[in-house]
Amino acid sequence: MQNTQQNVRPVALVTGGGRGIGRAICTQLAAQGFDICINYAGNAAAAEETAALCTAFGAAAFTVKADVAKAEEVEQLIGATVAQFGHIDVLVNNAGITRDGLMMRMSEQDYDQVLDTNLKGAFLCCKAVCRPMMRQKFGRIINLSSVVGVRGNAGQANYAASKAGLIGLTKSLAKELAGKNITVNAVAPGFIETDMTHAMPEAARQSTLASIPMGHTGSAEDVARAVAFFAAKENSYITGQVLCIDGGMAV
Repeated sequence: MQNTQQNVRPVALVTGGGRGIGRAICTQLAAQGFDICINYAGNAAAAEETAALCTAFGAAAFTVKADVAKAEEVEQLIGATVAQFGHIDVLVNNAGITRDGLMMRMSEQDYDQVLDTNLKGAFLCCKAVCRPMMRQKFGRIINLSSVVGVRGNAGQANYAASKAGLIGLTKSLAKELAGKNITVNAVAPGFIETDMTHAMPEAARQSTLASIPMGHTGSAEDVARAVAFFAAKENSYITGQVLCIDGGMAV
């Protein structure tokens, strides 16, 4: 276990855990013995469905509504998790949004909203868990970046900037916390089957598939297994890394 008491289960907080990749991460960690705090921004029903899936694996799971772009709500989220479980061992910064459009037509509001949720939100959550993790002398932080943050993508300047920023945040924080038994790593998914990718126009979908060396999409479970790898107590000598789950897109 990741706590000094053998009968205490490890705890993971997953932001944006209600649907898609976030849900897969929650259930994967629950299956591996974690209790789960599921953060969501708006869809309470989906978050409760995720909680039910986690409890089916024997996990204790509860949901907390919070906008990760707002510092006061992040503090309440961390506080609620600690109050419920007594500690936080793993933070997964998964919450993210898109507001796609070509640069010449992108509004300042669309740029700011994406950066606030995807990058500032991760910063606020990381900052809030640093102190409790340092006190317990253990922690795992995993940031969900994207292959777009590695290679860029036309029409997604705001999203690519936020995801590239997460890589810089990951590497910097990894250096700050390395001596405290806290690892910080990033997972960069490629073209993953989610509600968002299902809504893509067929022409755009086929164009993206053509850029994948393996020739097919990935699953949310592929991403979740990578997150679980970084979350494991045993993987204590891996930090500041970016693992692309993309079928070779970033090669």
